[in-house]
Amino acid sequence: MTGLPVQPAVPAHFQTFLAFDFGLKRTGVATGNRMLRSATPQTTIKAEGDARFVQVAQRIKEWQPDAIVIGVPYHPDGASHENTERALKFGRQLRGRFGLQVFEVDERYSTTEAIAGGAKDADAASACIILEQFLRSLP
Repeated sequence: MTGLPVQPAVPAHFQTFLAFDFGLKRTGVATGNRMLRSATPQTTIKAEGDARFVQVAQRIKEWQPDAIVIGVPYHPDGASHENTERALKFGRQLRGRFGLQVFEVDERYSTTEAIAGGAKDADAASACIILEQFLRSLP
């Protein structure tokens, strides 16, 4: 079992977050804040490669988050797979391109939960689930 690496502590002054549920074709987006511990879905990014990062840059400029949260998928037993590595690479690219701290959340079952909840946009709803899980973990 691999699991996520130990996360650095989230500084108390980090209040606003932008979350991404990375996918090869679509990347779900949500915004949220520490005080309310809730997330709001945003329009899903339907782009790949550099086109995705152009849209990510627009969201960062619009929302001015203190940090980014990304979902990292694992097999039910905690083992990593191809999409685990893709999501981790996406997180490294976000750190490098935008200079923001990136926090990783185990996103097993977030899309299933979003679909079961009747989400019209499962990617954005999954990003909300990821961000709310992260926000609930904060002191």
